Amino acid sequence: MKKFAVAAALLTAIVATPAMAAEGGEGRVEVRGGLITGNGIEEGTLGLAAGYDFDLGSAAFVGAEVAGDKVLVDGADVQFSAGGRVGAKVGANGKAYITGGYTFSDIDDPYVGAGYQHKLGQNLYAKAEYRHQFISNFGDFDTFVAGVGFAF
Repeated sequence: MKKFAVAAALLTAIVATPAMAAEGGEGRVEVRGGLITGNGIEEGTLGLAAGYDFDLGSAAFVGAEVAGDKVLVDGADVQFSAGGRVGAKVGANGKAYITGGYTFSDIDDPYVGAGYQHKLGQNLYAKAEYRHQFISNFGDFDTFVAGVGFAF
């Protein structure tokens, strides 16, 4: 029941966000990889994400994201996540942000984090992100990922 309530709250926030946004925004898709560590475990991860950022004027933005990340160990399922991010525009090409959301699959628990995304050209960007996942029945994990994506 808890994960359905969190999913409903996230969906409501995503649907309501366009009303707060100023003109503009951009969609994005990316591939990312990194390291998950915690409880004496270190595993690689590889995933895909898609999202949309809404401009809140010239200095800030808010966005939503869905993702699927495969832990690169035998037997681990794909971890799906849904969340949001809010941040500040850094210069003409950067975005610094905080993020939070919920994961679904083997582990159904919330996460918080921070990241930085930087445009490498008109539509190409690179990003680095840290997430701390609060796992109630096993112990917390930290995820460090880097990705490259396409903004449209």
